[in-house]
Amino acid sequence: MDKLKVSGKEFRLFIPAEKIDKEIKSIAEQMNKDLVGKKPIFLSVLNGAFMFTSDLLKNITIEDSEVSFIKLASYEGMHSSGKVSEVIGLNIDIENRCLVILEDMLDSGRSMSYLLDILKSKNPSEIKLAVMFYKPNALKFNVHMDYKAIALENDFVLGRGLDYNGIGRNYPDLYIINE
Repeated sequence: MDKLKVSGKEFRLFIPAEKIDKEIKSIAEQMNKDLVGKKPIFLSVLNGAFMFTSDLLKNITIEDSEVSFIKLASYEGMHSSGKVSEVIGLNIDIENRCLVILEDMLDSGRSMSYLLDILKSKNPSEIKLAVMFYKPNALKFNVHMDYKAIALENDFVLGRGLDYNGIGRNYPDLYIINE
């Protein structure tokens, strides 16, 4: 589809699924080299990262890896609420483990900074961050990305796990708002 209408907003095709898939596969290949023998825990940040997590893990060949999920919220509509709330907490022991956070979008970095502080207090051996989309011009917090797929401008996007008021996560392509 070249155009979408979601909750009264119009979106147009921005990045096709094939390009996103290629970038995710490239990240997986690098992780397969970097994380051999580390028995990583992949920590997916819900709701948005579920598609990234699924697509990435299909290409991971590392033995003894695990996956878990955490849910954070900081968006209302098309804007950050400025607050972060932990909705679903971490339910596995990460002490002395290699932790790989899987995030769909890094924009201001507020949510990720919050999450990193929580995780560091649980003493993992190392923390790596993999991001599907990131907005370098929106970053306000010092957050290091070990693996990153696609840089975006500050435009609002939808699809591939990203939503507008809970709608639109299911589209395999990435769409940008028409304004």
